[in-house]
Amino acid sequence: MNFETLKDIIENNTTRKGMILDYSIQVLIILSLISISIETIPDLNPQIYSILGVFEIFCIVVFSIEYLLRLYVASNKLKYVFSFYGIIDLLAIVPFFLPSSLDFRFLRIFRIFRIFRALKLIRYNKALMRFNIAIKLVKEELILYLMVTVILIFVVSFGIYYFENEAQPEAYKSVFHSMWWSIVTLTTVGYGDVFPITIAGKIFTFFVLIIGLGIVTVPAGLVASSLSKARIIQQRVQKVQSWKRFIKKNK
Repeated sequence: MNFETLKDIIENNTTRKGMILDYSIQVLIILSLISISIETIPDLNPQIYSILGVFEIFCIVVFSIEYLLRLYVASNKLKYVFSFYGIIDLLAIVPFFLPSSLDFRFLRIFRIFRIFRALKLIRYNKALMRFNIAIKLVKEELILYLMVTVILIFVVSFGIYYFENEAQPEAYKSVFHSMWWSIVTLTTVGYGDVFPITIAGKIFTFFVLIIGLGIVTVPAGLVASSLSKARIIQQRVQKVQSWKRFIKKNK
């Protein structure tokens, strides 16, 4: 098989062979996710664990070969590695080789995004592109927002420690112990496992909750507005491309 034929099979899923490859990989992804989910069931027969282990190795071999082939046929290899699909392809295999007690194989689920291409769901691909444009539009604002949030968590942790440490030395042992309360309060989750009992602490918490409402709504507003702008940008680009095709056709 020559390079061009291989490239066509790997990258073009409109052909019969390309379609078979894409669908086969999607089925294997779903089966591998079911497999690692079954592994979490307690008191399974040891033989089942052995079968699942063999299947996992098979999946890793297939995914690794597929990734290397996609990298091999890519016109711009570096661009593929750092592209959205390139990253999720890598996430499907890297966790297997990491010497960690944590199981990151669940990250393989992100490969499901490739089904958008396999099934030719163009509108979803466009939606993903819109989201990518939106994030780029508000990248600076989101970074600033995260910095302000970290500062607020630190300040609030100091505040609640100052008001509650004497009354609840076990719950608020230090500023670092107080950070848990700060995070769940500022995000308005409020698990209720740690809460203020002093008057000053309760008053302080009231103002923290008011600030927390703003913290929750700010990123949602930023992303929503940027998605609207991204849609407008995408429509303009499509119009320009349509005009270019029209001019080229009528030359």
